[in-house]
Amino acid sequence: MAEALVEKRATRRFALQLPIAVEPGNGSALRHYHTRDVSAGGISFYSEAPMPKYSEIHFLMTLPPEITQTEGIDIRCHGRVVRVERDDTGLCIAAAIERYEYLGGS
Repeated sequence: MAEALVEKRATRRFALQLPIAVEPGNGSALRHYHTRDVSAGGISFYSEAPMPKYSEIHFLMTLPPEITQTEGIDIRCHGRVVRVERDDTGLCIAAAIERYEYLGGS
């Protein structure tokens, strides 16, 4: 008998392809990517290079009005890589957001 998949996420995901600027916690150069999806607790984005699981990352992005229900809001996030996987589009990095700060409207 096939086992049903159980959704473990506590917050709603938005399938949004947003530009983000990612800086690995090891001090590597800032790189620009696009998200696969975004939630209040994390993001997943496409990368051409893997990142070590549990490694620290910092990223900047603008949350669009579809999410904020007002204007676009720039945020800086600090997080940790929780999953690295391949899908039909390429290498996907999932990161949990540990803290964030609002930088203001865009």
